Amino acid sequence: MQTTLADFLRDTPDGEEAKSIVGKCVHCGFCTATCPTYQLLGDELDGPRGRIYLMKQVLEGNPVTESTRLHLDRCLTCRNCESTCPSGVTYGRLVDIGRQVVDERLAQQGLHRPARQRIARWALREGLTRPRLFGAAMRMGQLVRPLLPEVLRNKVPVGAPAGAWPQREHARKMLLLAGCVQPSMSPDINAATARVFDRLDVQMVVAPEAGCCGAIRYHNGDHAGGLDNMRRNIDAWWPHVEAGAEAIVMNASGCGVMVKEYGHLLRHDPRYAERAARISALTRDVSELLPAFAEPLQRLAQAAPPPAQRVAWHPPCTLQHGQQIRGKVEALLTALGVEVKLCADSHLCCGSAGTYSVLQPDLAYRLRDDKLAKLQATQPDTIVSANIGCITHLQSGTQTPVLHWIELVDRMLG
Repeated sequence: MQTTLADFLRDTPDGEEAKSIVGKCVHCGFCTATCPTYQLLGDELDGPRGRIYLMKQVLEGNPVTESTRLHLDRCLTCRNCESTCPSGVTYGRLVDIGRQVVDERLAQQGLHRPARQRIARWALREGLTRPRLFGAAMRMGQLVRPLLPEVLRNKVPVGAPAGAWPQREHARKMLLLAGCVQPSMSPDINAATARVFDRLDVQMVVAPEAGCCGAIRYHNGDHAGGLDNMRRNIDAWWPHVEAGAEAIVMNASGCGVMVKEYGHLLRHDPRYAERAARISALTRDVSELLPAFAEPLQRLAQAAPPPAQRVAWHPPCTLQHGQQIRGKVEALLTALGVEVKLCADSHLCCGSAGTYSVLQPDLAYRLRDDKLAKLQATQPDTIVSANIGCITHLQSGTQTPVLHWIELVDRMLG
C-alpha cells in the first residue's frame, strides 16, 4: 500500500516506520477473520484493514475526525491480526503511532476528548503506574468492596495474602519485575514464581527501583512518559545485569511483550539504545524458562499429591500474539500431570487488554462473557492464565477460580 507522508511526518522515525508498516499491507482481509471487534461490530473500520486505511489517510495529512479516533480507540491491540497476517504487518506498532498522531492532530483543531475521558485516562496513567498509591487505593477498595458499584467491584479482587518469599541464597540469579498493579491485586503470583524457582536452585531478585514497564503510559498516548518508565527500569536492572543475572523474568505477559520491545522503542536514544537492546534480549516469559527445568519439576511434582482437577488454559493475547509464545504452558502442565483444556476460539481476546476494559467496558464485557462461556464449556475446576489483567477480568464474571498458572505449579510442588 503506497503512502506519501505529510510534511509534518516526513523524515521522522515514527513517520518512516508507519509508512513502512502500511506498505506491507496487501488488503487481503485475513485479519478481519480474527479481529474481535470486527466480529462484534461487523464494521470494516473496526477491523485492522479498515483502521490501516484510516491511519494511512492520517499519515498523508488528510483531515482527521472524531470518528477516526473512535475506531482506533475501539481496537484492543490484541495483535491477533499479526498472527494471521501473511505479509508480516506489525499492526501493534502502527496503531501506537497512529493513535498519538490522531490525538495530536485533533488537539490542533481544538477537538479534545470529553472531560470524563481525559480524567479517566489521566487517572489510569498516574494511578496504576505508582505501586504505592495504587496499593493504598486497592486496600481501601477491598475494605469497602461489597459497597462498591459492580463496575468498580469487578476491578477489586478479594484480598488474598502472598505466601512466604524464599530466603535461600543461590549462585544462579534472575531478575523479576514486580510490576505496578500485580503486587496489590494478586500478591501471591510473584511469591509463587520465586518459590518455584527457589526449588530449582535459582534466586529471584527484585530491583525495588524498577516499576511500571511503561505499557500503561505508552499505550495510552503518553509515549514520552512510557519511555521514561523504560529508562528508569533499565537503570535499575543494569547493575544486576552486569553482576551476571541470567534473565529478566516476566510473569505478566503484558509486561513481557513491552520489555521485549525496549530495544526497538529506544533504538534512537544514544544513551540507552545499547542497554535497551541488551535488556530486551535477556527478557523471558516464565513459560520460556521452566521447560529447561522439566525433569526436576517432574520429580518434585511426583513427590507431591497428584492434581485431581481439570484446568482450562486461557492464553493471553500478549503471550500468544504479542510474544508469539504458544504451547509451552500447556505442555509443561501436561507433563506435570494436569489435564489441560483449550477452549474454542482460544486465539480470541478476553476483553481485558490492559486499560481497555475500563475505557471500553461494553465491548470488554461482551468479549469476557463470550470467552467465559467457551472456557466453562470445557467443564474446568480451575481457569489459569498468564496475565494479571486477564485473570482479574475473567474472575469478575465467574465463580470458578481463576489463577496464574505459576500459582498452580507452586501448589502442585507442595
